[in-house]
Amino acid sequence: MTDEAAPQRLVDLAHALADAARPVAKRYFRQPLDIIEKADESPVTIADREIETEMRALIEAHFPEHGIIGEEHGAVRADADIVWVLDPIDGTQAFITGMPIFGTLIAACRDGVPIVGIIDQPILEERWVGAAGRPTTFQGAAARTSGCEAPERATLYATHPSMFEAIDRRADFDRLAGAVRRTRFGGDCYAYGLLACGWADLVVEAALQPYDFCALAPIVEGAGGAVSDWRGEPLTIRSDGTLVAAATPALNVAARGLLERG
Repeated sequence: MTDEAAPQRLVDLAHALADAARPVAKRYFRQPLDIIEKADESPVTIADREIETEMRALIEAHFPEHGIIGEEHGAVRADADIVWVLDPIDGTQAFITGMPIFGTLIAACRDGVPIVGIIDQPILEERWVGAAGRPTTFQGAAARTSGCEAPERATLYATHPSMFEAIDRRADFDRLAGAVRRTRFGGDCYAYGLLACGWADLVVEAALQPYDFCALAPIVEGAGGAVSDWRGEPLTIRSDGTLVAAATPALNVAARGLLERG
């Protein structure tokens, strides 16, 4: 993440976007929904599309020169200096099965680098906010990672083992999982909030899209953690979709070392 501080106007708009998303998600949660299968076979609901439509309208009203990349409605002005990256419901499988661990992901990127990120869980009314140059907050108070540095003491999260099979790296993930204290599957973006607050220590994933990960980097880093791709490169809009988020830089390095042994 860049050392240059994020402008307050971007943080304020990110909050406004999350505020707009919450009532829509609440209205549709645990209600009968029309579920559509997208081309990639992931389910999308009317809630996803309505939330993104509202967020995009707010961005256009405040900063029409900014770019937008959204999971449901594509990209506009993707080469702008500031680009908003939106996932209206990260964890659609959780949403449509009534599990309140999904979240709305909102990121503002400057020159492709995430500088503002929000995870908002609308049902529990929980919000993590990360912004370059300032500490991450959870429910308005400073959040800190656990400080864990050793894999053998770490709790590891990943959404599902199939994401590693998609890039032919399941054996590498299993090696890491065998070295940590405990491994948990599920959680989607909520796992990164747990990491930022010190309740988990490591999240490792793959086959992600920019709207899946851009919001997460400022949150984890602002809480004292370290985020990179599996090669150790900082995350940008153009990253390859692999991710290692850790409570400390040392744990990030150790986890990547285990992933690369073969």
